[in-house]
Amino acid sequence: MVKKIFNKITTVTCLTFFLVAPVVASQLYIGARTVDITPELPVAVTGQFHLRIAEVAETPLAATILVMETRGSSGDLAIIVSCDALYIPTDLVALVRQRVKKQLPEIDENKIFLNATHTHTAPVLALEGEYLIPKTGVTQVKDYRKFFVDKVSTAIVEAWNDRAPGSVAWGMGYAVAGYNRRIVYSDGTSGMSSKTNLPEFRSFEGSEDHNVNTLFFWDEKGKLVSMVVGVASPSQEVEGRYAVNADYWHPVREGLKEKYGKDLNVLGWAAAAGDITPHMRYRKDADDRMRNLRNLSRTEELARRIILAVDESFDAVAEERHSAPLFEHHVEELPLPERWVTEKNYLEAKAFVKNAKEQIAEDPKAADALYRMMNWQERTVKRYEKQLENPKQLYPMDLHVIRLGDIAICTNEFELFSDFGIRMIARSKALQTFVIQLAGSSDWGSYLPTQRAVNGGAYSAIIHSNIVGPEGGQVLVDRTVEVIDELWNK
Repeated sequence: MVKKIFNKITTVTCLTFFLVAPVVASQLYIGARTVDITPELPVAVTGQFHLRIAEVAETPLAATILVMETRGSSGDLAIIVSCDALYIPTDLVALVRQRVKKQLPEIDENKIFLNATHTHTAPVLALEGEYLIPKTGVTQVKDYRKFFVDKVSTAIVEAWNDRAPGSVAWGMGYAVAGYNRRIVYSDGTSGMSSKTNLPEFRSFEGSEDHNVNTLFFWDEKGKLVSMVVGVASPSQEVEGRYAVNADYWHPVREGLKEKYGKDLNVLGWAAAAGDITPHMRYRKDADDRMRNLRNLSRTEELARRIILAVDESFDAVAEERHSAPLFEHHVEELPLPERWVTEKNYLEAKAFVKNAKEQIAEDPKAADALYRMMNWQERTVKRYEKQLENPKQLYPMDLHVIRLGDIAICTNEFELFSDFGIRMIARSKALQTFVIQLAGSSDWGSYLPTQRAVNGGAYSAIIHSNIVGPEGGQVLVDRTVEVIDELWNK
């Protein structure tokens, strides 16, 4: 009788333990690659409204791949590609996924995502709408896209096939690499990267985030193989040049490889920074003096600051390595309400398009300056016409949320204003939260502004700049936080 009771108690106890046991962490496998995606010259580079043909590559462009995988019943994977590009069109992401899936049929290709560092001196990737690019003597967009897909998909397959047991550590430092570029004036209006040395200047419109979030990955033998550096600043210090240039990420990568090993793979992640720029809005002369005394270019100075922050993080966390962190990668299509196009927006955009077409018809060379702006506004016209058929237009966005030990990684497709990223971070249950913007983009990318920015006006917050507006931004924040909560409550 006693034996029967004991067996019964033991069975219930085991069953209870089974039901409440947490997800078991398993060995982390890591793969990494860096591949050169520098185009054949000359090539049209993007990031301005006017056409620029680059005849020189001042730095190489890189795509850096990180593979993370765990195995067993609770196994998962993530394949992340950081690219020196202004944006990554969603149709190009689909092509990379398809190519990889053909070679690696065992993987879930939806767990591949690509993010752009947002350099304004990289080739055009959208098939149409940006510029009228000469048909001869210049690398064509379709040819660069094919080159890009070939290079990136091959590197992903190589990184996947080379994955091996490893460990990870996470850290955080600080570096001033970005400044809010939305300027508020006494009449309540805002300017984008406008002047501050005016009597009517009152404040900066939004936040700044000077955190530098880091991840360090080692192989089984203790060699540092890969590093992630997250900075809330787009790479657009040299944005206006007629050249190919990876901007400040090139000296960051080179400086880190010099310190930590020439084979190190460095992924640059741009955190929420739609209203941030590396260009200084005041105190520039004092900053230039210090930089000149150090004999550094502006991109080298930004790299110096970021590398110092990485060094401080590495020194603090290098011995706190995790070989079996909890790991889960959640992917979903998140429908976001599109920003409403008013009749006034529509009529103004339609008039601009008509006028631009007339100017280009009269002088075809005018297309160099007008073509992209014309198409930018024509998209607003088409959005208004779609609204007439369906007033509740939704924009489908791929959302990725990853739990890796104590940290969360979450993506969005926009130039996301910094306040939205800070809302996510402040509410997140994770110890650290990495926000990655421009992980895939509709066409050329789109800003996602706050309501205060919309009220202030100016480029980046006007209707043509935004597919999704403040309402959709809050939906994005709330759902991202909700998914993080679900991953932490399991």
